[in-house]
Amino acid sequence: MPLAADSRRPNSLGFAKPPAETRVVVAMSGGVDSSVVAAELVREGYDVVGITLQLYDHGAALAKRGACCAGRDIHDARRVAEKLNFPHYVLDYESVFRESVIEEFAESYLAGATPVPCIRCNERVKFRDLMETARDLEADCMATGHYIRRLPGRHGAELHMAADPARDQSYFLFNTTRKQLDFLRFPLGHLKSKAETRALALRHGLEVADKPDSQDICFVPEGNYAAVIEKLRPGAAEPGEIVDVDGRVLGSHRGVIHYTIGQRRGLGIGGLERPLYVVKLDPEARRVIVGPREMLATRIIPVREINWLGDAPFDSRLQWELAVRVRSTRPPHPALVRPTGPTSAEVELAVAEEGVSPGQACVFHAPEGSRVFGGGWIARQG
Repeated sequence: MPLAADSRRPNSLGFAKPPAETRVVVAMSGGVDSSVVAAELVREGYDVVGITLQLYDHGAALAKRGACCAGRDIHDARRVAEKLNFPHYVLDYESVFRESVIEEFAESYLAGATPVPCIRCNERVKFRDLMETARDLEADCMATGHYIRRLPGRHGAELHMAADPARDQSYFLFNTTRKQLDFLRFPLGHLKSKAETRALALRHGLEVADKPDSQDICFVPEGNYAAVIEKLRPGAAEPGEIVDVDGRVLGSHRGVIHYTIGQRRGLGIGGLERPLYVVKLDPEARRVIVGPREMLATRIIPVREINWLGDAPFDSRLQWELAVRVRSTRPPHPALVRPTGPTSAEVELAVAEEGVSPGQACVFHAPEGSRVFGGGWIARQG
């Protein structure tokens, strides 16, 4: 009888059956994080299947280091699977990735926005198409190497920030839906530092233990966004005028796609009394508008396409007192979030933020504690 009772106790992934009877698909990028996830699950006795996505041209990928899903990374993921003796598959998602992520990235820049393609990749490729593949493989869940936590709550699974604030990836995962959250697992979210992850990799004898972290967007070599957009949209970098907020021409530029809100360097308009910053982009008129730093301060932000992870319906209140994050590198700050519809809102920041740009994410957090309540996309004013 005690054995039967034990067999019904949830395993470490929350399933009431032995690990050996629990199939887990691990999304493997070839980096140390997802490799450690796979290794730990194998150690615990789970039925592990690794999947790596080939997202862009394999030939170009072989020459690119420091980004996920490149040719070298596919090789590294395969080596980990071979060492730990679990099946590993490489799926060609180039066309899906181009249509779902790269094309929108280019269109957003042409429209004067500053997109975050890693969020769209998680939403539209990794947590949608790859998850369907995992279900087709009869997996009980899918595990990733993201630094974020999935914790039980009164109304189901909740999304929480990682235990290590320096590694937290909640900004890039705000669009995770409740249905996806039910199927996902994040085994690294509880770790206190990246050093712990690398120590686990060494313990498992993984060659990727000292592999550098990804830095660039995978399809943007050396962070040169404009070059990628010009390749995708020939003629996109049309020259135009740099003007001040009163319309006075101060200089010329080589294409709006080379500029972002808040930019100061590289404007080529020196000799002025005080520094000027990009405060607005007008792609239709091919104009870059500059102004003093105080014009970058924003308190009211329109937000669209909201993914809400709260317990009550989003528009069931006139306003929510939350903390919001408008950049991945900034901590959450107090704000009032006023619904203007089921998936739209006006966000009023308690303290103005500089450089808020259309196309970036606005992520909702609990005023206190670690819970993530979703978020949306920053839209243009007016």
